[in-house]
Amino acid sequence: MPQHVTPYKDQNSSKKEQVADMFNKISRTYDFLNHFMSLGIDIIWRKKAIGELKKDKPQLLLDVATGTGDFAFEAIRMLKPAKVVGVDISEGMLSVAREKISKRGLGGVFEVRMGDSEKLLFDDNTFDAITVAYGVRNYENLEKGLSDMLRVLKPGGRIVVLEFSKPRVFPVKQLYNFYFNAITPTLGRIFSKDNTAYKYLPESVAAFPDGKEFTSLMEKVGYKQTRHRSLTFGISSIYTGIK
Repeated sequence: MPQHVTPYKDQNSSKKEQVADMFNKISRTYDFLNHFMSLGIDIIWRKKAIGELKKDKPQLLLDVATGTGDFAFEAIRMLKPAKVVGVDISEGMLSVAREKISKRGLGGVFEVRMGDSEKLLFDDNTFDAITVAYGVRNYENLEKGLSDMLRVLKPGGRIVVLEFSKPRVFPVKQLYNFYFNAITPTLGRIFSKDNTAYKYLPESVAAFPDGKEFTSLMEKVGYKQTRHRSLTFGISSIYTGIK
């Protein structure tokens, strides 16, 4: 099981509460820092992940931990679904997403709402596909979150998870660790309003059960045909499974 890493080390609040608070604070700089710190590679990673659903042609898509909506917007562009529902625990991130939805005139296709990944307020067997981009490592109870997503997924439906992973080859591993542990927190302090958020990022990635460990957890809760695909020397990974 993953280690329990929290943003603020506050013993009086849950990881879920701390993550929501953290994303509320950094919501206005989140998109800029994502693209800036990844040198834009995150955009390519998102496209590759969404590409996993092209052959399925899902019409009703759930985007969990939707944040400011970037993953869902790309899914709408690439997959042309009838409807995308995005859920997130951060009202600050959802506020940015709503502004972007309005500016792009996508209110009839993309709807966002507050939602807990471990207690999704949807009926069983509702969605054709589920996506999660850089969100599962923030779950308070990863197994419970995976189980509830499985519950609302239709039989035969596919889940696609995009998440940071840990490179294991020289010199990528060493360069990655230096950048993530030294450069990333510094940039985060400069550009965001939260000194802790970008220190939590490398800590949460280090604690996350990536690779085979994660697909094994997916299989444990009931996903079939699980697959793991590394991106850019193992910096990110795509995980897929079928209900």
